[in-house]
Amino acid sequence: MLEKINELLNEIEGLHANSAEEIEALRIKYLSKKGSITSLMADFRNVPAEQKKEIGIKINELKNKAQEKINLLKSEFENIDTSADNVDITRTAYPINLGTRHPLTIVKNEIVDIFSRLGFSLAEGPEVEDDWHVFSSMNFPEDHPARDMQDTFFIESHPDILLRTHTSSVQSRVMEKQQPPIRVLCPGRVYRNEAISARAHCFFHQVEGLYVDTDVSFTDLKQVLLLFAKEMFGEDTKIRLRPSYFPFTEPSAEMDISCNICGGKGCSFCKHTGWVEILGCGMVHPQVLELNGIDSSKYKGYAFGMGIERITNLKYQVKDLRMFSENDIRFLKEFEAAN
Repeated sequence: MLEKINELLNEIEGLHANSAEEIEALRIKYLSKKGSITSLMADFRNVPAEQKKEIGIKINELKNKAQEKINLLKSEFENIDTSADNVDITRTAYPINLGTRHPLTIVKNEIVDIFSRLGFSLAEGPEVEDDWHVFSSMNFPEDHPARDMQDTFFIESHPDILLRTHTSSVQSRVMEKQQPPIRVLCPGRVYRNEAISARAHCFFHQVEGLYVDTDVSFTDLKQVLLLFAKEMFGEDTKIRLRPSYFPFTEPSAEMDISCNICGGKGCSFCKHTGWVEILGCGMVHPQVLELNGIDSSKYKGYAFGMGIERITNLKYQVKDLRMFSENDIRFLKEFEAAN
C-alpha cells in the first residue's frame, strides 16, 4: 500500500489542467466517493495493526496534498486573464468614427418635438398611394394640373396608383378611421416629377399637420404657427400670413417669417423684402371633411404643411438642395455639433 500511496503522491505533484472542466475531472478522480484516495481509505481496514499508524499518516498526507493541488489549480485558472476571449475579431478596427444624424432628420425631429408638446400625435402612411387619398379626398378637381403626368409619378392607371405628392394622403386615412377630435402630424417623403436643380428635386420631405374639432378658428392656427416659428427660429421671429389658394383649405394662406439672416432688414437671401416664405396653411375645406366622413356642420379644422428641406435651408443656410441627397461626408460632418 505504501508503494501505491507514493505513486499517487508523485502523480498529484505533476497534475495540471487547462480548463475548469479538467480541474473538476481531477477532483472526481482523486477525491470523490469513488476516487483513488477514497478507495485507499476503504482498504485501510485490511492493513496489519503494526503498519496502521504509518500508513494512516501517509493517507492523510496524500489526501491533503490532493486537496491543496486541486485548490491551487482552481486559483490559477481563476486568475488567468480571459479578456482576450471577449474580443470580437470580426469587428472594425479601432478607432471607430461615430456617425451623425442627417440634417433633415435633425430638423424633422425638432419640428416633431415642437408640435408634440402642443398635443399633436404622429401619423404615417404609404408612399405608394391611390388617386383617392392623394387627390380626390383632398378636393382636387379632375382637371387639376397636379394630376398630370408631368407633375406626378404614376405607377399604374385605372385605377391610378402613384407616388404621393404630399403627405395630405395620411390626413385622409386618419379622418377615414377616426372621428374628431383629431390632432395629428404627418412627416414623410414625397415625390414630384421635377428637374433636379439647386432649388428643386424629384423627392423631398414634408411635415403636415391637421387639427379637427368643434370651435376651431383661424386664430388658433395663427397662434400655433407663431409659437412654432419662435421655437424653431428664435424668440424674435415675426410671422405674416398672405392670402393664397389650396384645393383642400378655405380660406388659405402662405406664411412668411422675418428673415433670420438679416433680421428683417432686407438681404439677397430674402430678396430684400425682409420676409421668407416657409409653409402653406388654412382652414380645412368643408368638402374635404365631408369626403372623409366628418360632419362639416359640426366640426371645423385647420391644416398646414411645410417642406423639411426648406426649413433646413433657412436654419442652416444650405444653398443647394441636392446636397441633402448626395451623401457627401464633408457636408454631413458639418452637422456633428447639431446632434
